[in-house]
Amino acid sequence: MDIRPIHTDSDYKNTLKEISRLMQSDPELGTSEGDRLDVLTTLVQAYEAKHFPIDLPDPVEAIKFRMEQGGLTAKDLEPMIGRRNRVYEVLNRKRPLTLPMIRKLHQQLGIPAESLIRASITQEPT
Repeated sequence: MDIRPIHTDSDYKNTLKEISRLMQSDPELGTSEGDRLDVLTTLVQAYEAKHFPIDLPDPVEAIKFRMEQGGLTAKDLEPMIGRRNRVYEVLNRKRPLTLPMIRKLHQQLGIPAESLIRASITQEPT
């Protein structure tokens, strides 16, 4: 099995082509082609993580996304954020999230705490 690290954009593109070719043949796990596919996809994942990192979403966008997913309204957020006017202040980026809000949103809606802790786009970093 002749496999080398991915160092350049050309290496990356060639590896993606090889992965595509291997996937079309649908190799069995444990075979030489299956192992090759496994190793190449691991290399591509490492290269992409280093060269194309994905930032965490903005906290307000994460909340809005969860609201859309769950069909939630501002009223549904009141137990986590406070009265409705406070919910709208948060959603309109007029008020930052507090630590208790972050904890409740994470626990009750399953929004990753890392996303909620991140400074909102319009908020000044502290």
